[in-house]
Amino acid sequence: MIRKAQKEDCSRILELIHELALYERAPEEVTVSLEEMEDAGFGVNPVWEAFVAEIDGVIQGIALYYIRYSTWKGRRLYLEDLIVTQEMRGRGIGKLLFDKVIEEMQNKGYSGMVWQVLEWNEPAINFYKKYHATFDSEWVNVSINN
Repeated sequence: MIRKAQKEDCSRILELIHELALYERAPEEVTVSLEEMEDAGFGVNPVWEAFVAEIDGVIQGIALYYIRYSTWKGRRLYLEDLIVTQEMRGRGIGKLLFDKVIEEMQNKGYSGMVWQVLEWNEPAINFYKKYHATFDSEWVNVSINN
């Protein structure tokens, strides 16, 4: 079952984020607290939304996104994370979640959807190629940490 995330899902969402960080070889990079995640998604000024994939009452996948603004394209949906637990990969859960996010983008009238994928993550790259996604090698990721 695919549904919108609720505040009580945050602890399980955070577990999946930690699992992804292990897969991406950066477990120490996850520093967000449960309280911050709950406030950022369900507090006074929520900044993210998510769909969850539930099997037998257990969340086995998430698609967490937010809206960004492009001065060239207008409102665009930014897919922050698409995660399916390792034991549930290959069963179509990622496709169901990804399709739901695309549907959300279309229903809200956004100009498109953007996301990132690690260059060595061949399974994810091959998944996105099935959607005829455009891969951009010109832009470099830049950030500042506080």
